[in-house]
Amino acid sequence: MSDSGETRQRGTLVRRHVSLRRRIVRLTFYVLLLIAGMAAAGFLYFADSVASLQPPANPKADAIVVLTGGFQRIDQAVDLLKNGAGKRLLISGVHPSTTGGQIRRNTQSSADLFKCCVDIGHDAIDTIGNANETANWIRDNGYRSILVVTNNYHMPRSLLELRRANPEIEFIAYPVVNSDLKSTNWLANPIVLKTILLEYVKLTIASARDALGAHPASGLRTETKDAGSTSK
Repeated sequence: MSDSGETRQRGTLVRRHVSLRRRIVRLTFYVLLLIAGMAAAGFLYFADSVASLQPPANPKADAIVVLTGGFQRIDQAVDLLKNGAGKRLLISGVHPSTTGGQIRRNTQSSADLFKCCVDIGHDAIDTIGNANETANWIRDNGYRSILVVTNNYHMPRSLLELRRANPEIEFIAYPVVNSDLKSTNWLANPIVLKTILLEYVKLTIASARDALGAHPASGLRTETKDAGSTSK
């Protein structure tokens, strides 16, 4: 083969290599663009879903669980207990240094109510822990239906974790609305946007984990919890 023929062949191979590389780069770009579009659509759907959540008009269950994260949630849960929406209340994920007496005073509730009908759970350190702490409490008390009180944006992941830990139990959502996502431009509020985006990412990870059959840590301060150790 002549030098000119070898040169043309090398040039052809180089052009094919460059063309293949460009096609791979272009394909990768389109795939990433598709993934980004799906993620954005999923986030907007999630935000619209939590914005549409409303508490039931006449909530009723065997018992109530509130996932800590602010006294507005606990206030709402205590009011539900007072109104007979459930026979007993678990406040899950309370910091070990916080006592039932402090919570009672902050909610301006009677000592008799807390003595008879409120359990304080100090063992959960995250939402998975809330679900496992609640599972122990449900098993100890034999409940079949639970009213779940937490923020609207936190509700989808809370229900996912609770149902995973307690597949046979009926969980009824009672969302607490801290900010009206329907009538406000929350996209222009960096704090609200960050909160909802972070919760969407956590929900996505939790859903992917369940789809893959992964087994997360218990989310409890103690891996094995003695029956009936939820304190008042």
